[in-house]
Amino acid sequence: MADQHDDNYIRKGSYNDSFTTALIEQYKMYVQTADNVSARRIATSRYLLTLNVALIAVYGFQLSISSQWYFTFLVPVTGVIVSLLWYMIIKSHHDLNKIKFKLIHELEKNLPAALFTQEYMVGEGSDKSYTKVTDIEKLIPFLFIGIHVILFIAMMWHMGIYRIL
Repeated sequence: MADQHDDNYIRKGSYNDSFTTALIEQYKMYVQTADNVSARRIATSRYLLTLNVALIAVYGFQLSISSQWYFTFLVPVTGVIVSLLWYMIIKSHHDLNKIKFKLIHELEKNLPAALFTQEYMVGEGSDKSYTKVTDIEKLIPFLFIGIHVILFIAMMWHMGIYRIL
């Protein structure tokens, strides 16, 4: 990116005196888009968390409403698929924000203070006790996959299906 810095990212000549103002406005808008990606990720995670909890609640109802053993596969398979999609969405938002913050760091080279760049360096640098929220967040879908698998096995055991398989 260093070679492209002057050619593709900064065009001072076409702005003359308004360059700094335009750069600051563009920077503020772009930081907001990064924040919007995080907000979308949080909203999606809330929805998928609720969906997973609802699916877990269905396990109890499933025992009373269905005597057909193949129906037992529907809830855990759905839960595992939802959880895998949840992981992929978290990863996608993380990857998008990673790109956005690289661009924010580039823009900060032309600003008086590079606050996001400094924050990133502190988080990634010497302080090894810092754990990224996304790294923790990516574990939650796998926790739900484990819950769905355990509940599926428990339901099979309870229903006596283990003898069929």
